[in-house]
Amino acid sequence: MTTQSIVFPGQGSQEPGMGRDLAEHWSEAMDLWKKAERLSGLPLREIYWDGDENAMAVTRNLQPALTVVNMNLWCFVAEKLSPAGMAGHSLGEFAALFAARVLSLDNVLELVCLRGRLMDEAVNQDGRMAAILKLDQAKVEELVAAAAGLTGQEIRIANYNTPGQFVISGHAQAVDHVCAGVKPLKGRALVLPVSNAFHSPYMSEAGDELAKFMDKLDWRDPQTPVYLNVTARPEADARALKETVKRQMTSSVYWTQIIENQYADGMRSFIELGPKGALSRMISQILKDRDGAQTLSVSTLEHAASL
Repeated sequence: MTTQSIVFPGQGSQEPGMGRDLAEHWSEAMDLWKKAERLSGLPLREIYWDGDENAMAVTRNLQPALTVVNMNLWCFVAEKLSPAGMAGHSLGEFAALFAARVLSLDNVLELVCLRGRLMDEAVNQDGRMAAILKLDQAKVEELVAAAAGLTGQEIRIANYNTPGQFVISGHAQAVDHVCAGVKPLKGRALVLPVSNAFHSPYMSEAGDELAKFMDKLDWRDPQTPVYLNVTARPEADARALKETVKRQMTSSVYWTQIIENQYADGMRSFIELGPKGALSRMISQILKDRDGAQTLSVSTLEHAASL
């Protein structure tokens, strides 16, 4: 039997109509949408089932809605799965914490509603993010170090998505400096339409407020290991796990390292629960030269029912 990992996508995986087929088929899934709407005060079904692309991209709308989709898919298929590990990309980590029974459903919804609002309100004209494609990690690290040295400004690799896809985050001047250096190396840089430098120290104020709320929640030891964004490793103790997750908003997302560590720990079948299948494509790139690695994207009722 192939050892399974369950992974949950984060911001950027939203799409029109997401989660609707499952909710209209299964009343428990619809109930979760309604609960998220009550907690957030937002018409989430209207936005994602009937709304426009601009409203769907708003962080405070997106975070509870995408988490509902991820958690509903897990609840629908959980009995069919026996994962050896879990992980979630940025926002997706909170669905993983629910699936591993670290946090209750209500706690996760409250947490992502607050996280979405705090990130939405954390507007900073000096903060910028950009995707860097077609360059390896060493070259991107070199460009980032040079930009930090020349500008004297904060910049880091915020997302290690694949061996050839990174997101940089920091002061606009430093990010622009890196972007200018990418083209001569035959890479590609794409400035992202975000309001701040996420997963960097620019989010420290929002991160501190979210951490205070995390202290009020009931954290339990995970029933399945969750490989955390901040360390790329699982943490068995609830208290230590909470302290690590508190750092997530200001830390890098070590996605490539998470998948490599899960593979090293024996996982071969990677099942993504959530819209679009972006993580499945990333994992295929990360593990393209590894024996036995398989990916499966489960994003609809039809996919979930066929498991």
